Amino acid sequence: MGKNPEILTFGCRLNAWESEVMRSLARSDEEGAVVIVNTCAVTTEAERQARQAIRRARRENPEARIVVTGCAAQIDPERFAAMPEVDRVVGNREKLERATWKERATHEPIEVGDIMSVRETSSHLLSGFETHTRAFVQVQNGCDHRCTFCIIPFGRGPSRSVAPRDVIAQVAELSQNGVGEVVLSGVDLTAWGDDLAGTPSLGRLVTEVLEHVPELPRLRLSSVDAVELDAELWQAFANQPRLMPHLHLSLQSGDDLILKRMKRRHSNADARRVVERARLLVPDMIFGADFIAGFPTETEEMFEQSLRLVTELDLVYLHVFPYSPRPGTPASRLPQLPSSVRKERAARLREAGEQNQRRFLETKIGSVEEILMESDDTGRTRDFARVRVKEGATAGSFVRVVPTELEGDRLVGHRADGSERNAALAMA
Repeated sequence: MGKNPEILTFGCRLNAWESEVMRSLARSDEEGAVVIVNTCAVTTEAERQARQAIRRARRENPEARIVVTGCAAQIDPERFAAMPEVDRVVGNREKLERATWKERATHEPIEVGDIMSVRETSSHLLSGFETHTRAFVQVQNGCDHRCTFCIIPFGRGPSRSVAPRDVIAQVAELSQNGVGEVVLSGVDLTAWGDDLAGTPSLGRLVTEVLEHVPELPRLRLSSVDAVELDAELWQAFANQPRLMPHLHLSLQSGDDLILKRMKRRHSNADARRVVERARLLVPDMIFGADFIAGFPTETEEMFEQSLRLVTELDLVYLHVFPYSPRPGTPASRLPQLPSSVRKERAARLREAGEQNQRRFLETKIGSVEEILMESDDTGRTRDFARVRVKEGATAGSFVRVVPTELEGDRLVGHRADGSERNAALAMA
């Protein structure tokens, strides 16, 4: 192949990881210019953006072959195949198979298998991420739960785990190639291990990764289920300084009746207990959360339960989505709220989160923070705050910075010691 494929990625961190796998698989095999669109199906807006990107890609690359994959393509391949801009549609299982990208192979316009029959998640060894100093590692895929708003299990299939030895090998490879932070990711991350011999816990995996890859400076978790954090994971947060003090909780709502109608497994009280326990073990723990605003039947009083949860638990990093009805899901058949109400409530939740984030960032002004640089002028603290470093630094390096002011949703500061440290030595 003359050049690397262009990959347009939508949606979750798992998609980001899978895009890197496809980049490595398609790099040497596919002939001619290729644009791969890795779609997301979590909202109808995500699908709209993907279709828009496909049309734009065709205008900008009239001679390229456009391949569409990801969850939206898995769920409704015919819809994407019908687009005149699309040459080929590939399923979520097929996109991670080398044969899919072999040159001169016989390719059907639609190569999408039955994702519900998949029982294993393959390990793919990546030497690094092309544009990230923070890398995502897939340890789990699929979901066995059936939240009433969610179509993703039908795009990802049943829950399945990557073996610990394969996760450790992947993390070690990334660390040896200069990646300073690894994020363990999955569709239902806390379900990791349920399908493995002995049903090991996520906490066991975290502990083994830290033990077997001592040169890794930082380990972080992606979104977790609030009621499935196991005892060993709590111990790891309390005792392992290389496990970042940052939890992103999949909460979705603060009202118990709405949570029941969503078929979530936690209550408002459960969410509060998790945050309280975490702060007892790790006083500087910072929290993010996912919320859906305007779920069917949500009253103003129910919505205010979510708003209070954000404020009273001091949730800092929010991902807020106005409810988007997905055809084929039970929630899409419930009485729907007007779009204007959904959007207005989402805006209020975001505003509450932004106020929390602003107060949190202000507490860091004047402190000394260790920053992992993600570009030549911006990086992240251990608790995920974004910082612009006025003097700049090499991407991938760790620097000590004193934040002096706020600039929108990030801090701005000066280098504290004028030195950079190699990522592999940062936490030695």
